[in-house]
Amino acid sequence: MNDLSAAPRVPRERKPDWIRVKAPVSKGFQETRALMRQLNLNTVCEEAACPNIGECWTRKHATVMILGDVCTRACAFCNVKTGMPRRVDPLEPEHVAQAAARLGLEHIVVTSVDRDDLPDGGAGQFVKVIEAIRRATPSTTIEILTPDFRGKMRAAVEAICAVKPDVYNHNLETVPRLYPTIRPGARYYASLRLLEEVKRHDPAIFTKSGVMLGLGEERLEIHQVMDDMRSADVDFLTMGQYLQPTPKHAKVAEFVTPQTFSAYGAIARAKGFLQVASSPLTRSSYHAGDAFAEMKAAREAKLAKQRG
Repeated sequence: MNDLSAAPRVPRERKPDWIRVKAPVSKGFQETRALMRQLNLNTVCEEAACPNIGECWTRKHATVMILGDVCTRACAFCNVKTGMPRRVDPLEPEHVAQAAARLGLEHIVVTSVDRDDLPDGGAGQFVKVIEAIRRATPSTTIEILTPDFRGKMRAAVEAICAVKPDVYNHNLETVPRLYPTIRPGARYYASLRLLEEVKRHDPAIFTKSGVMLGLGEERLEIHQVMDDMRSADVDFLTMGQYLQPTPKHAKVAEFVTPQTFSAYGAIARAKGFLQVASSPLTRSSYHAGDAFAEMKAAREAKLAKQRG
């Protein structure tokens, strides 16, 4: 039995041992960083101050962030710079493809800042990046994590789905009640519609979404978000601990225990997600390649069962 209401809460003033990570000092980390600099690429690993950067870059896994390093929005949880972005780099798609090939990636995750200043919200650059990766390293599977393309969603999703990424991720981030303070530039149900649109255009594309815990959400609100995702036929759910990047960002309401994350994960699997990653250090792209392989196997097993 998963009694989430009985799980102990940890005061936010004390950072618990389970979310402490080692400083990145390995040779692999240094080589990955050098390659990103050489190709003039940004990564969400650095810009969002991901706690897993040491582990991932040591394994030469980096999540590339396209369309620059300046976002047109100012979400209360995000450490990416806000302001007026520079022009889109026309060489960026080829540089991302070169990084994928030189790192020998079997699976790559590509995300971006919000670009509300662009007529297509940046969808065209996602298309070019996917096409460039396919030319350079055809065996690499591609996962994208896109913004909501506010006001341009349907055209953007249609264009991206046409080039068939293997996984389409768009994070809901938190529960609807907290959107006005945590994600004021977005709308919860618009993000849900985006995930539905992906499945409508191409049911074969895996869809993925994630939420942060520790922002003040309630247990039943998380259950409702899971149900909303399943109604949108989302395949993969990620759940991780929110960490306050700077004093000006939203405060941590609580540090959710690993036991509570495990209980949420069990509930999510019972609700029918093909893949669930739920732990304090889980992030959207953490171990994404392994998770994709497991999700693909789960779908094949499900289809085989349905065929009898």
